[in-house]
Amino acid sequence: MNLVSRILRPSRVAFAHCDGPCGVYDPASARIAAEAVLSMEKKLAALGDGQDLATQNTRGRFIAIKEQQAELAKKELDILWHDYFKPEHLEKYPNLHDTFWKAAKLCSKNKTESDPANGEALLAAIEEVHKIFWATKNRDVAFYRAS
Repeated sequence: MNLVSRILRPSRVAFAHCDGPCGVYDPASARIAAEAVLSMEKKLAALGDGQDLATQNTRGRFIAIKEQQAELAKKELDILWHDYFKPEHLEKYPNLHDTFWKAAKLCSKNKTESDPANGEALLAAIEEVHKIFWATKNRDVAFYRAS
């Protein structure tokens, strides 16, 4: 084997569940983002239909925050779904894929609609993810809301 081949093809192969195998996973970050989504949904509902410039600017900021946080919640859920959960978890929790799929869809729904009920549904879906996640670690960790 020549020098170039040895450099380009290492003799050891490493396998990891993610690009940086830190091993630190927690659905709390998805919960916090979902709480921000719900907060913005409630603020938008309370804002009303005011057409003055200040109200329109406030509405635009609330919508931008809601959409950013919904995307962040989706990203955090995606990391758990694809990097943490393994086939043995799916065997024990056969509804795992459906649970994540529905939660991701709720993230999208919160981006395209403004209804506090959607934010509540997203938090309920993330609570289900939370329960499954901590059950896989044989830990009883309470789900709570910061707000």
